[in-house]
Amino acid sequence: MRALVADDDRVTRTILSRALERWNIEPVIAEDGVAAWEIIAAGDAPALAIVDWMMPRLDGVELCRRIRADVERASMYVLLLTSRAEPDDIVAGLDAGADDYLVKPFRAAELRARINAGVRVLTLQERLAQRVGELQQALASVKQLRGLLPICSYCKRVRGDENYWQQVESYIADRTDAEFSHGVCPECLERVRADFEGG
Repeated sequence: MRALVADDDRVTRTILSRALERWNIEPVIAEDGVAAWEIIAAGDAPALAIVDWMMPRLDGVELCRRIRADVERASMYVLLLTSRAEPDDIVAGLDAGADDYLVKPFRAAELRARINAGVRVLTLQERLAQRVGELQQALASVKQLRGLLPICSYCKRVRGDENYWQQVESYIADRTDAEFSHGVCPECLERVRADFEGG
């Protein structure tokens, strides 16, 4: 897995990069928000990003807004990293689109726990997308019976596509995945019994 690290402070970038490498995550480095956005917009961007709030040219909050406004990249998991710890700042960061918020100075254990949470969310998103794809494929292959069925008022046979009259069950079976189990309804049972007893 890869993670984007966007921070204008070289020391912080180094600390984050080394921590990620220890956790078997490949860091992709950006020195400011514009560089981070260029990496994201170029395609094949990491699914996880650790973004500093205060950066030149484009700050982390605005970067979050851009990510969420872009349909193709909106599912990126963004951890906003900042020294701004006031409740209003946390709300502003989350409102801008950050998935999580970590205050500097941070402990490595907390960073790792938050990254693990992001990885879990991304894994669930990937599984969900895969399941949706499977369901769409299944729906595409489901046979459906639609339209007007020309049925005989007397014998109840149905006229098929080639003007061939056939039993209702064979017509439906050819066009759907339905299976039939035959039985006798109470009214027919009485009629058949009367025929046998009268004969």
